[in-house]
Amino acid sequence: MSTNVMAAQTYQASDDVAQVHDFLVEHGTQCLLTGGDGDQVELPQTVYQALVQVVQALAAGKPVTVTPQEPYLTPQQAADLLGVSRPTVVRLIDSGELRAERPGNRRRLLLSDVLDLRERRRDEQYAMLAATAVALDAEPGDTAEPSGSV
Repeated sequence: MSTNVMAAQTYQASDDVAQVHDFLVEHGTQCLLTGGDGDQVELPQTVYQALVQVVQALAAGKPVTVTPQEPYLTPQQAADLLGVSRPTVVRLIDSGELRAERPGNRRRLLLSDVLDLRERRRDEQYAMLAATAVALDAEPGDTAEPSGSV
């Protein structure tokens, strides 16, 4: 799983913000996003609420900064996700295999780092399985390459 870390972006009010604000007030929560080719999609409630908040601030002349935040996990949550114990997660952190921040005396891990580790470990497991695979038609003691997929 690959994640794109988005940077914070600040937006300044423009002349057409008042028109968008009036439109949102007039039409309520039933808004569609329309593409140049005529495709339409209804805005989910969370996107609509964020849009309203941004447009209201811009219409009031205030700059708006959008800062995407990635969820953090505790070592126990990471352990649950990885299917290992919490002390194992601590060992992975201490060995440098898993990155963690330590504000104060607590560790916290980015969800994307935990998911990346899970994917790497899964790939390693599949590679080990493939390396030890034996073809179903192989004779006992035959160590030839497997024919076909497992």
